[in-house]
Amino acid sequence: MKLKLTKPMIKMLICVGALFGLIFIFKIGQAMLVKHFTNEHKMPIVTISAMQAQMSAWEPQFKATGSLRTIKGVEVTTELAGMVRTINFTPGAFVQQGTLLVQLDIDPDVAQLHSLQAAANLAKITYNRDKSQYKIGAVSKQTLDSDLANLESDVAQVVEQQANIAKKTITAPFTGKLGINQVNIGQYLNPGDKIVMLETLDPIYVDFYVPQEDIFQLEVGQPVSVYVDSHPDTTFNGQITTINPAVDANVRNVEVEATLPNPTNKLLPGMFVSVTVKTGVPKSYLTLPQTAISFNSYGDIAYILQKTDQKQDGHDIWKATQTFVTTGETRGDQIAVLKGIKQGDMVVTSGQLKLKNGSLVIIDNSVQPSNNPNPHVINDE
Repeated sequence: MKLKLTKPMIKMLICVGALFGLIFIFKIGQAMLVKHFTNEHKMPIVTISAMQAQMSAWEPQFKATGSLRTIKGVEVTTELAGMVRTINFTPGAFVQQGTLLVQLDIDPDVAQLHSLQAAANLAKITYNRDKSQYKIGAVSKQTLDSDLANLESDVAQVVEQQANIAKKTITAPFTGKLGINQVNIGQYLNPGDKIVMLETLDPIYVDFYVPQEDIFQLEVGQPVSVYVDSHPDTTFNGQITTINPAVDANVRNVEVEATLPNPTNKLLPGMFVSVTVKTGVPKSYLTLPQTAISFNSYGDIAYILQKTDQKQDGHDIWKATQTFVTTGETRGDQIAVLKGIKQGDMVVTSGQLKLKNGSLVIIDNSVQPSNNPNPHVINDE
């Protein structure tokens, strides 16, 4: 039986066909627009710096800050009051032990000494004469004993006066370098008034503090290295000489003293220094610049690169893949990577903020982040 299409049905079929045709044309146009947009908005190729992850030998060490202290250092002063008669030193000079520095006025003391010596001489004559008389019974034993006591008293006064004169002759108590002169000729000095600073500079002490949990890593004789910002290219080496036997109850630290040779006198008492103490044998770690790691609350990440077969302007194009890493201790600009990266992996060292997983990059190492395990900061003032 032949199906006969009615006029309304034909109209309906034409409308449905037109509708499907419009939908098809819309989908084709939409796909073309998406393709055009994708071609116009390709993922940009980012320029970064990168390096291969390598193993480094790190020697276990303890770092601290400390200050330098002279082995011998005093403010030279006077025990007795007096007027400055002569100044016999040059500020800043090196002097030997016993060198005359300042002479106070001793004329009245010398006159007093002569008087006491005369009295002592008379007492000695009297004692010797009465001693001869005592042998023949002309004087009593009491008189002889009194003469001896007078003689000993007069001699003691002479010795005391000689000591007073010596105390007004102010000499260097030890060999060292003098500081700035604090007195003038004609100035009256009271006991304790400062005259000049005297310091020994070679060798010199460095004092630093160690937390109680680290103190058992240290022992007397261990080598130490000291760095001071005034001489950034010089390392001063010494060794630990004393470890305090008690922990400071207020801060739970232990004071440690090391001794450094200082033949050039570059180190001065009071200087602030950085101290490094080697505490074990070297260990091998995979290390990267700290800038290669992005530290986040949800985990530390780095970007590993794989080379593609594409090029741009003669440069290889790489694909960046995000990876979570486990890091260890830091040393200077470097950080140890314990997990997540293998030796030889090409790792992004700068430019991570421009990347996401799958980003295409080219490597430009004309500027590299610092990768020094032992950097020193130089103050530009």
